[in-house]
Amino acid sequence: MATPTISPKHDLGSLRIGEGQRKGSGLGKRAMYAAIPVLIFAGIVAAAYAFRIQKPVVEVAAAAKADAGGRQTLLNASGYVTPRRRATIAAKITGRVTAVFFDEGTRVAEGQLLATLDDSDVKRSLDSAKADRNSSQAGIADFEVQLKNAQIELRRAEELLRAGVQTQQAVDSATMGADSLKAKIELARQQVAAAESRIGVAQQAVDNCIIRAPFAGIVVSKDAQVGEMVSPNSAGGGFTRTGIATIVDMHSNEFEVDVNESYIARVEPGQDVKAVLDAYPDREIPSKVRTVIPTADRQKATVKVRISIPNLEKYNFILPDMGVKVSFEGPAQVTLTKGPEAQAYVPKGAIRTDGGASFVFRVKDGKVERRAVSVGMDRGTDVAILAGVTPGDSLVVKGPENLRDGDKVEIRQ
Repeated sequence: MATPTISPKHDLGSLRIGEGQRKGSGLGKRAMYAAIPVLIFAGIVAAAYAFRIQKPVVEVAAAAKADAGGRQTLLNASGYVTPRRRATIAAKITGRVTAVFFDEGTRVAEGQLLATLDDSDVKRSLDSAKADRNSSQAGIADFEVQLKNAQIELRRAEELLRAGVQTQQAVDSATMGADSLKAKIELARQQVAAAESRIGVAQQAVDNCIIRAPFAGIVVSKDAQVGEMVSPNSAGGGFTRTGIATIVDMHSNEFEVDVNESYIARVEPGQDVKAVLDAYPDREIPSKVRTVIPTADRQKATVKVRISIPNLEKYNFILPDMGVKVSFEGPAQVTLTKGPEAQAYVPKGAIRTDGGASFVFRVKDGKVERRAVSVGMDRGTDVAILAGVTPGDSLVVKGPENLRDGDKVEIRQ
């Protein structure tokens, strides 16, 4: 006899959570919630500590040595080398380049051949004008032979008229024939003159296909190659060049600097200048102010000053567009400041004030040291230091406002 199958009953009571278990879970959640503010505070403290130990980044500049003797520097400025004679050589006509006889760095003399353009068309025009001239000249020769014969016939008719053999009509006809030939000869001569003018025009067109140097100098740019089209009317678009080469007269190099209009009164023509090229900082170039351009740049509030270089041939390393720094000198044997002499010159950005007292931050061994200074007269973007700084000291010119004595810093390169 089979045993009947009994279905198991679900024990729902086994799913009940005990009282102790519910209490334990609530305590865990409350502990987690309580720990969140602590973790946030710890993060803030850690971030503040990390920020505090981070070195502030500063920019430094070296204190410059004060000028020796009574001659002082009135003003500093910077600019570039610019030649007074610089030209981009272009053709007067549109044409195709057939030959180039130079390269960058080539020294050229005045009138030297630089390039040629295709002159086949203009030469044909020249040959046509010459042919017209030759044809007119040949016509003159023929008319002169005919005139000679007409004058003989006229004399014969006049003699026969005096002898009573010839009529007046025959004489008038011979006279008209001679005068007509004279008019034809004059017309042919005018045609020859017109042909000569056309020859001159055609010859000028042929000459325009030859590009020569307008002055002696050095080629600094080669702007066209053989086979390219050049045109003085092109604006650089398409495949047409506007220039053949750029030539610079190295003997016309000078310095052009921008001077703040607030200090332009300290500059005058003929003033002595000391110049130093950025490329050769150890070579000082004595110069003189040539002219002050009588206009200001309203955008930059500056005035351009051009400075000539005496004995320029001695400085063959001076090249156009090089950077230069110049110092405008004051009159000889004149002391510009009263009282103590300046020990050094520092940028104005290095000077800080605290309660009316001036100080600077000197950087040494990665730390800043606060030093009180005595400030003298301004000199352009620099200021004289009468005490507290020695030449060569590295001073902070840009840095955080909350910089303190003894802070470790990182120098921006």
